[in-house]
Amino acid sequence: MRVVVVWAVSTLTMMVLAGILPDFQLKSAGGDSVTRVALTAAWGAGAFGLLSALVWPLVVRAFLLVPALVLGLLVFFLNGSLLLIALSLIPSGRGAAQPETAVVVAAVMSAVASATSTALAVRDDNAYRRRLSRLADRRRRRRGDDDRGAEPPGTVFLQLDGVGHDVLRRAVADGLMPTVAGWLADTHRLTPWRTDWSSQTGASQLGILHGCTFDVPAFRWYEKETGELMVSNRPASAVELQRRAVERTGDGGLLTVDGASRGNLFSGGADQLALVLSMAARRGRRNRSRAGYFAYFSDPANSVRTALSFIAEVGREIGQSTRARLRGETPRVRRGGLYPFIRAFATVVERDVVVAAVLGDMLAGRTAVYADLVAYDEVAHHSGPRGRDARQVLERLDRSIALLAKVAEHAPRAYRIVLLSDHGQSPGETFAGAYGLTLKDLVRAGCGLPVPRSAGRTKSGAEARAAVRVALHRPERAGQERRPGPASDPVVLASGNLGLVSFPDTVGRLSREEIDARHPALLRTLASHPGIGFLLVRSEEHGAVVIGGGPEAGGTVEVPIAELADGEGPLAGFAPGAADAVRRTDTFPHAADVMVNSMYDPATGAVHAFEEQIGSHGGLGGEQGRPFLLSPLDLSAPVADGAELVGAEQVHRVLRRWLRECSGPQVPVEISLSRMEAEGPFPVDREELRDKSA
Repeated sequence: MRVVVVWAVSTLTMMVLAGILPDFQLKSAGGDSVTRVALTAAWGAGAFGLLSALVWPLVVRAFLLVPALVLGLLVFFLNGSLLLIALSLIPSGRGAAQPETAVVVAAVMSAVASATSTALAVRDDNAYRRRLSRLADRRRRRRGDDDRGAEPPGTVFLQLDGVGHDVLRRAVADGLMPTVAGWLADTHRLTPWRTDWSSQTGASQLGILHGCTFDVPAFRWYEKETGELMVSNRPASAVELQRRAVERTGDGGLLTVDGASRGNLFSGGADQLALVLSMAARRGRRNRSRAGYFAYFSDPANSVRTALSFIAEVGREIGQSTRARLRGETPRVRRGGLYPFIRAFATVVERDVVVAAVLGDMLAGRTAVYADLVAYDEVAHHSGPRGRDARQVLERLDRSIALLAKVAEHAPRAYRIVLLSDHGQSPGETFAGAYGLTLKDLVRAGCGLPVPRSAGRTKSGAEARAAVRVALHRPERAGQERRPGPASDPVVLASGNLGLVSFPDTVGRLSREEIDARHPALLRTLASHPGIGFLLVRSEEHGAVVIGGGPEAGGTVEVPIAELADGEGPLAGFAPGAADAVRRTDTFPHAADVMVNSMYDPATGAVHAFEEQIGSHGGLGGEQGRPFLLSPLDLSAPVADGAELVGAEQVHRVLRRWLRECSGPQVPVEISLSRMEAEGPFPVDREELRDKSA
């Protein structure tokens, strides 16, 4: 009956469009009766529906080598072509349309048919359940298992990128996330955890999926021995970070057996991959990083719905940014250029594709799934983590969570859904906006080098930008990550409110004494600036020192790292655990010559990002270092009462424990080594890794 209703609505839509559009005809030149026109429209609508169902997946498969976003733009052209073919199949020959009109008619008909089908499913919950049950039964028959309770529960880890613990609590209290609120009241527990100094997705997700955050000092950093910049959201860097983590831990990751990785920076050792950045550095038959796009767009209804939502989101961002500018809202960053399209990609395209991939994984009965939704993080960077724009994204994320929970009821096995985040975000005006110069300008002034008269812009490192580049199939050019500028100039990099200063013409980390000999005013200039919280520098006398202070403190203070204490000296006002986080980073081989953390105001929670972001993360200070873990009550508590969950590596151990409780995937070293050698580009010393694993 639903098929008949959709067909009837499509027929009516086609008749209305024929009456409105002069270049779209459903009758002969001499005119026809309404009945004749209706029959012609029914033929055309039926033929178009069949072609969409049968031919569209084949057409998409033929375009597998086309970049994903380009395929999205081709949706309308392909739909229009199918409509022209459908009109040519009408026996009376009465259907005709100009090509440009056919594109419009096809888009409208697909949107109306999709909306009608969805509305019928929503109004008839039993029909929706029957459809999902049929899909699940089909999957079970393929697996040879007709008993839903025969298999142990599977686990879905859904990462809400950038959503801090306090943000989630406020959203629940304000009624923005009713699904999460229901879980908290009945079935789940909420646990905060603390990030390392590098509070960003590259470090946190590497630790969560691969159990290692060692030597990831920031979102981007400079490696002197190779002259390369490592940037967490670039495919070449992501694959190298994953290789290093696997080599250090001796296993393939959290998802090694029967796992799926969706929308992440790293694979976690999963067999099933879609939109995984570390896989995008590969080329050839094994590169499946963009496979999720094609699986999603193979359904024409998905294509049209997402394309229309994409356009609406671009318009929403333009309207919101214009309103903020007219109202004179502060702090504010520029949101023009390509940003509206990047935001729409993160909040619409990537969300839809990742959610659809996870739905498929659950209906396929996979044991463990880890997926990342980056929508909130992208919007909060530019609109602020507490603003109206970001709150609207949280509402839409809750609807996606509700959909996953609904489908889990029809999966071939029971599923436990764990929500978590990789970091939070801290608000605040940019460093350049507050003081009229960038961190790079301040460093150059302290080194006695020329400084531009006006403050420049520091490029934002939001994760969605790299995902867009991968979707566009824009490969990295060889050497594009190499250090720019003269060899004697300092390399100044920004990772939220964490800055890194390196001198490329030296070997190893410079000491405080060596820096003072080269640039006597640099450290004093940085430490005494009101926008700087503290510095970490190696010391020949003390191993390392932390320097902080400023005008309010009556001068700078310097504390040996062994004597560093929370809430005292340079770390006054910062949360507990800051001293241990700084000490751990000091052990990293690729820590910068000078590690710079911005100021932090405990009263407002504000920091100053060294890049173009009014919601930032990457360093210490505020909500950015306090993500959350929301887990079902039938899993063991993440930590004992009174204990604190510290670092992504500890979160990894908790997740692995939960997989064992669900009789989930273990990580046999032999399997992970074989996969690494087969898929590359991982040079593997098998004996060394076995020893480390043992």
